[in-house]
Amino acid sequence: MAEQNDLFGSMSDGDKRATDLARMQQLMSLINRYNHEYYNHDAPTVTDAEYDARLRELQQLEQRYPEAASPDSPTQKVGAEPQSALTTVTHERPMLSLDNAMNVDEFRDFYTRLQKLSGETDITLACEPKLDGAAVSLLFVDGVLQRAATRGDGQRGEDITANVRTIKNVPLRLSGDVPARLEVRGEVFMPLAAFAAFNERALQNNEKVFANPRNAAAGSLRQLDSRISAKRPLQFCAYGVGVVSDDAQLPATHSASLQQLAEWGIPISEELVVASNLVEAEAFYASLMEKRHRLRYEIDGTVFKVDDFALQETLGFVARAPRWAVAFKFPAVEQMTRLLGVDFQVGRTGAITPVARLEPVHVAGVTVSNATLHNMDEIARLDVRIGDTVIVRRAGDVIPQIVSVVHEQRPAHAERIELPLVCPVCASHIERIDGEAVARCTGGLVCSAQRKEAVKHFASRKAMDIDGLGDKLIEQLVEADLIQSLDDIYHLRYDDLLGLERMADKSANKLLNAIEQSKHTTLARFLYALGIREVGVVTAQNLAAHFVVLEKIREASLDDLLAVSDVGQIVAQHLLHFFAEPHNKTVIDQLLAAGVYWDVDDAPTVVDDAPLSGQTAVITGTLSQMSRDQASAYLQQLGAKVTGSVSAKTDFLVAGEKAGSKLNKAQQLGVRVLAEEDLLTLLAQYQVLP
Repeated sequence: MAEQNDLFGSMSDGDKRATDLARMQQLMSLINRYNHEYYNHDAPTVTDAEYDARLRELQQLEQRYPEAASPDSPTQKVGAEPQSALTTVTHERPMLSLDNAMNVDEFRDFYTRLQKLSGETDITLACEPKLDGAAVSLLFVDGVLQRAATRGDGQRGEDITANVRTIKNVPLRLSGDVPARLEVRGEVFMPLAAFAAFNERALQNNEKVFANPRNAAAGSLRQLDSRISAKRPLQFCAYGVGVVSDDAQLPATHSASLQQLAEWGIPISEELVVASNLVEAEAFYASLMEKRHRLRYEIDGTVFKVDDFALQETLGFVARAPRWAVAFKFPAVEQMTRLLGVDFQVGRTGAITPVARLEPVHVAGVTVSNATLHNMDEIARLDVRIGDTVIVRRAGDVIPQIVSVVHEQRPAHAERIELPLVCPVCASHIERIDGEAVARCTGGLVCSAQRKEAVKHFASRKAMDIDGLGDKLIEQLVEADLIQSLDDIYHLRYDDLLGLERMADKSANKLLNAIEQSKHTTLARFLYALGIREVGVVTAQNLAAHFVVLEKIREASLDDLLAVSDVGQIVAQHLLHFFAEPHNKTVIDQLLAAGVYWDVDDAPTVVDDAPLSGQTAVITGTLSQMSRDQASAYLQQLGAKVTGSVSAKTDFLVAGEKAGSKLNKAQQLGVRVLAEEDLLTLLAQYQVLP
């Protein structure tokens, strides 16, 4: 075991202080460059695993030498202890709002006023998207981020420095010859894809969801616990400069000043354009509105600013807005309408999704008559009922959704929305596990809404491994009603296949041979092929090793299942529901009757006195020298329990290429991480490799 302890050991404490401090500086520079490449240019040069490893290394060095940790270190983006309250910040220069132009006539009126006030025919305008987020002020002193604040009422805002430090694309230190004091103003926003993923996770975890990306950004910035903000996928985009020290020599135009900010490391809009006259400005607006739904972030209009700073000074301000700028808004993405009814749709994984039938309404240029309600928890959160007046939101290609209810207009006859007891497609029972937001049809193997995906999974390499039965062919077979249940695969005939697209004599015979060969499998593969929720390859292997025969699994109680390694309450409940469903019992019996079989002695065994006995391992990412299944089998030979999720009980994690969230969690929990080379060394040490 001595060799094993050496392999898992940490860096020696005898390294010289000077070497470590130099490495800290090198890592800071390296990680800042990685951040800039990823967040400012969308062109990462390293894998997530490499980035995480370098960040973890820097964190460990800073823990070893806390007195040498820099306030602008990229590790500061992980969040700090909660604050008792957000303090107030007085803006040295007011953060004003903009006047709006709601249509082309109002925008032309704005331009005409500029012409009259300036005496010029053509006014050069800087044109930018109007990001739908939260306005903030960033103050850099000697190039280091010192303070961040919300706009608030324009005169005073809230100190959100700790939260803004966690935003990945906000530089904590600027590069180049920067002014002694520089205030940068801009918008914090949540990209659309990140917003959708964030809300999806929140729904699954029964947590609060946000109505739109703007609310998500604003709510994230005002967290008292910056560690929460650090988990929110926020980004920043500068739109101007506030207070600047007297020594500064900024360019003479707004557009050039933004380019200067970009050179110092501050992100600006990639859509920034300069229009030299009214025609070009209107063309920019039309172009941006046409592609707004293809942008990665949400915008609600275009901001036009007089580009020349000297002319801005001449034009001045009126009330709370500058005369030299306007926000030309796009058509609204939210409208009110009435909820007429709710239909329940079945997704490819069996998820039951309530879909609202609406009184048709025009939203963002499209007539909307249906909107998603996500799940029953979301219906309860909104307190929405049939007959209610609701606010519908549509942004880009995102499915329209109901974001709120006008409760004051609720009619007396409004009806509560109830989840159906059985699947509307196949009449199987609907399952809703305690603690989960999504309800699902339990008829997986027989539900036509799920059939194609069930067959694709069944035939996949890690399941029954039917070579030649690909996605497109499966879709043809299902659509032709040649596969209505999984056992139909084993009843396909030569003549059935010849009638399909791109299926000739040779390919038909090859597929039939592959189907025949797949009948001889293992219990673990068969369990995985059934597509039981949360039962992955490792869990299937553990079930097979524990019960050995299928009948014991089918008859297992909750306590029996919980005794299996890597099977918790949720997985156990899924197994109980699956094997209790009569349709699933029938399909399993039909598969066995069709000739699917396995050898009992194929079940993996665990050696109690093996070198890794009692240790729990997790494998993530892509391995180059072997498959993850092979790696799992080798570790099990050595006595390790291989599970599918990282927890405080995990002893070590094997991280291959493109390792993601499991690696992050392992690092957060201080779990030992082995690279593939370390795994190979370990396996060679105990001579388990062939």
